Amino acid sequence: MKGHGVSNRAETLEFQAEARQLLQLMVHSIYSNKDVFLRELISNASDALDKLRLASMVDKDLEVDTSDLHIEIEVDKAARTLTVRDNGIGMSRDEVVQVIGTIAKSGTAELLRKLRESADAGARQELIGQFGVGFYAAFMVADRVELVTRRAGETGGTRWESAGEGTYSVEPVDEAAQGTSVTLHLKPADAEDNLHDYTAEWTIREIVKRYSDFIAWPIRMTVERPGEGDATTTETQTLNSMKALWARPRDEVDEAEYKEFYKHVSHDWADPLDIVHMKGEGTFEYEALLFIPSHAPLDLFAPQGRRGVQLYVKRVFIMDDCEALMPNYLRFVKGVVDAHDLSLNISREILQQDRQIQVVRRRLVKKILATVKDMKANHAERYRTFWTEFGAAVKEGLIDDTENRDTLLEILSVASTHDPAEPTDLAGYVGRMKDGQSDIYYATGESRSMIENSPHMEAFRAKGYEVLLLTDPVDEVWVERVGEYEGRTLRSIAKGQVDLDTEEEKKAAEAEREQQRKDFADLLTWMGTTLADSVKEVRLSSRLTTSPACVVGDAHDITPTLEKMYRAMGHEVPSVKRILELNPGHPLVTGLRKAHEQGGAEESLKETAELLYGMALLAEGGELADPSRFTRILADRLARTL
Repeated sequence: MKGHGVSNRAETLEFQAEARQLLQLMVHSIYSNKDVFLRELISNASDALDKLRLASMVDKDLEVDTSDLHIEIEVDKAARTLTVRDNGIGMSRDEVVQVIGTIAKSGTAELLRKLRESADAGARQELIGQFGVGFYAAFMVADRVELVTRRAGETGGTRWESAGEGTYSVEPVDEAAQGTSVTLHLKPADAEDNLHDYTAEWTIREIVKRYSDFIAWPIRMTVERPGEGDATTTETQTLNSMKALWARPRDEVDEAEYKEFYKHVSHDWADPLDIVHMKGEGTFEYEALLFIPSHAPLDLFAPQGRRGVQLYVKRVFIMDDCEALMPNYLRFVKGVVDAHDLSLNISREILQQDRQIQVVRRRLVKKILATVKDMKANHAERYRTFWTEFGAAVKEGLIDDTENRDTLLEILSVASTHDPAEPTDLAGYVGRMKDGQSDIYYATGESRSMIENSPHMEAFRAKGYEVLLLTDPVDEVWVERVGEYEGRTLRSIAKGQVDLDTEEEKKAAEAEREQQRKDFADLLTWMGTTLADSVKEVRLSSRLTTSPACVVGDAHDITPTLEKMYRAMGHEVPSVKRILELNPGHPLVTGLRKAHEQGGAEESLKETAELLYGMALLAEGGELADPSRFTRILADRLARTL
C-alpha cells in the first residue's frame, strides 16, 4: 500500500486494487434500491455494540461504560449530512486501514470477475451480498464519507475520509468518543435514480422500521416537533421496537421481517431459501431461528470459510460462527440460537464438550434435514436450487454423520444414465432396477461426459443397466464409506469382475469363453510380465464391447482419484497397481495375440502392449506415467502406417 504524508499527522493511502474496483461499482450504483446503505451501517454499528458488551464481560480490566449502549442517527439538513454513531468497540488505526482500505478476504478476484461478467443487476446484488462489504454501500448516496473512531480501552482515535475515488486519508485525533461515527455528505436527492432525501425524518423512520426494527440495541434520533407559536422543540425518539424475532411466536412475525433479519445476520442481499423457527423446552430451554440461503457463499469450500450460526444467551450476543451448534457439512446454515441456561462467559472449548449443547445441535441438524426432506417432497424447484448450491457440502455428512446417514441418503440427488438432464435419488434408482439385479452401479470421474465415454460403461450401456454418475471429489469417499443402500451394495463399475449376463447367456457363451481363455493364455501371461511395473494382472474382459482395453481396480482397492486426493492432503499412500482387461473381440487385441504367437519382434510387441495400457488409462481420464515416451512410440507407429 502506498502512502505520502499530507501533513505531519494525516496520510493519504490508496485503496487496494480490488477494493477500488468494488468502490467504483458502488459509486455507479449497481443497486436500484439505495436505501439499503442505512441497513448496512446500522448492522455494522450493532455488531460493534455486541462486541463491546462481550469484551467487557470477558476482560474485567477493560474500562468501558456499557450502561447505555445505543446507535444514534443525526441529520444536518443545512449541511446535507447524515451521521450514524455507535458507542461500541471502535477500531484502532490499523483496523481502520485493514477493514476499510483492504478487502482481506479470499475470493476477491473471483467475485470481481463474476461481477463484471454479470449483466443482471439482481445477480450483481447477490454477488456483493455474498461478499459482505456493506460499508462501501455508503458511496451509493454520498460524495464523501468521514469516519471517526476510537477503540475501547485506547486513548487516541482515528479519522478516516474518502470521496470513493481510489484514495483515502487517515489521521490521528486526540478527542474522539469511544465507538464509531460515520458521516455521509449526501448527494442531491434524485427521484429518477431512486436517490431519496436521506435528511428527511420520515424517510429515515421508514427505512429503519423496514430493515432494522429487530436490532437489539436502541436506534435513536433527535426530531423536531412544533411547539407553541413559531417555536420548535426537540425530543429524542427510539425508532426500532428491539423485539428479538426468535423469541416471538412464528404467527406474530411476517415473512418480510424474517427476510430482513436474515440479511442482517448473513450480510446477504438475497432472500433465504427457507426459514426454520424452533423452540426447545424442558431441561434446557432455547430458541433457534435458522435460515437456508438461496446461494452458496464464495468461501463454502475454503478451509477458513465463515460458519453461519450465532450464539446468544438470554438475548446477549456471545459469539459468531458457533461451530459447536452446527456440523461442518451444514456450515452454510445461517441464524441465531438463544440458549437460556448457559453461562455468559462460556468459551468455544467448553461448548464443544457441553452435553446440553450437543443435544441442541442434534435437534437443529434433524430439523434442518427434515426441512430439506420436505422441500424435496413438496417444493421441487426450491429443492433443486438447494442441491445445486449445497449438495457437494451436504454429501460430506455421509462420511461422518452416521446418526443421520439414512436421512442424508433420502435427500441425496445424483446424476444418472437414466436421464441426461434430470438427476435421480437412490429410491428412484432402486425402483428401476432390472429383474435379478442386486447391486446399485455407480461410476466416479471428473465430468459426466468423461464417465459416459469411459470404456467401463460399454457393457452397462449395451445391456441397458442404469449407472449413477458421480463427479464431486467427495463422492469418491462417501460411496466407499456408506457401502450400501437398503441392503443393496453400491458397486463401482471400474472395480472387480463384471458379469451382466443372465444364466442362459452364460451357458450359451460358456464354450466360446473357454476357448478364448485357452487362446489368450500365453498372451496374458506375457503381458502380465511385460507390464509388471504398472499392473498387477492382465485378464480378459466381459465389460468391453468396442474399446480394446480398460484398467480396473480390485474390489477393495483404493481408487486412483482417492489416492491422488490423499496425497494432495499430505498423506502417505502406497501406490496401488490395477488390472488391465483386454477385449478378446477387438482387432488390435487379436492382432497382438497373433503377432505374439508368430514370435514377432520382442521390442515392437512390448511397445504395442505399452500403447494398449496407455490408451486404457487415457480413456478413463487417467494420467500417463511418461507422456513423452507414449507419444514418441505412437508417432513412430503412425509414421510406419503412412
